[in-house]
Amino acid sequence: MASWLSSKGHDVRVVTAPPYYPDWKVANGFRSTRYLTELVGGLKIFRCPLWVPAKPSGMKRLLHLLSFAISSSPIMLRQVFWRPDIVWVVEPTFFCAPCAWVVARVCRAKAWLHIQDFEVDAAFDLGLLKGIFLKSTISFVEGRLLRNFDIVSTISHRMLDRLSFKGVSVDKSTLFPNWVDISKITPGFQGYAFRNELNIPASSLVALYSGNMGAKQGLDILSEAASLLRDDRDLYFIFCGNGAGRTDLENSCKGLNNVRFIDLQPPDRLSELLATADIHLLPQRADVADLVMPSKLTGMLASGRPIVATARFGTEVARVVEGLGVVVQPEDPKAFAQAISYLCENASLRKDFGVAARVYAENYLDKDAVLKLFEEKLMQLNFGKN
Repeated sequence: MASWLSSKGHDVRVVTAPPYYPDWKVANGFRSTRYLTELVGGLKIFRCPLWVPAKPSGMKRLLHLLSFAISSSPIMLRQVFWRPDIVWVVEPTFFCAPCAWVVARVCRAKAWLHIQDFEVDAAFDLGLLKGIFLKSTISFVEGRLLRNFDIVSTISHRMLDRLSFKGVSVDKSTLFPNWVDISKITPGFQGYAFRNELNIPASSLVALYSGNMGAKQGLDILSEAASLLRDDRDLYFIFCGNGAGRTDLENSCKGLNNVRFIDLQPPDRLSELLATADIHLLPQRADVADLVMPSKLTGMLASGRPIVATARFGTEVARVVEGLGVVVQPEDPKAFAQAISYLCENASLRKDFGVAARVYAENYLDKDAVLKLFEEKLMQLNFGKN
């Protein structure tokens, strides 16, 4: 997004951390204890230190996020002298929102908060944080801060509903969905290279999960479905990703010859990876269904492949996937396996769903179209400055 805006002639600065996610390990070439300034084209990037726990837990995650909020504050405050027109901050992490709001007010800039995940709600629903008093206190602070931003955006209609529930007025909230570069992920591409690397016959069907392996994904259902379908010799599962939940998933798949594990792939192999799939798998825990909208869904749709998703009916994920794949109730491995098997047995239906998925991506998720609308909103917000 920042690079796109910079390419359109906007002066953009980014305050962020060294890359560490989803491995929970700072990438080679970066240090978790040092500040770093990068110039990428016309984009100036400030990378700030943070503590990255090797085994994240509820409290460790809080300290991890807080460490970045503290280390990034001096850099954010220095931007007062740059005098930006708009200060844009993304949640996670919500700890950074107060400083962003202060900088905007000091500069007389507009403050925009974008919510990718409702991390506060998700932390309590997933049991990472506990306690009625703690929840009510944090929710009160969150609500007050949300209402003080000039604009608050999020990535789905149901998440917009939650903003309204938290007291954000309609005139301050807006939809800013995830996007995908449909020119780089195309349905016509064939992913035979991955099949060869993983010793999967070209004639076999592949069910692919690709993305972060963390608490919100409900990954247990993947191993259970693979176990239920282990006798189908023409079906293989590829689980691609990294994260805190990968070890447990690997352990639960021991002895399953129909499962392959690979690490997250670089961007230049993403289209090839997604094209390896005959069916995409989108598991999700029931208790976070409308707190997050999986970003991985955009690539699945652009690849022109059908999807089997776990989601409660009426949720945003269910609404999007309906007509583009099969939706089953969360935490029902038997139904999940049956849906996969059903699509395996119906090639024409797989094709129809895949075509519809690609059309949806072209109509609603095209990167340039989404970011152009975002740019227009930024300009409107800037022109409306006091």
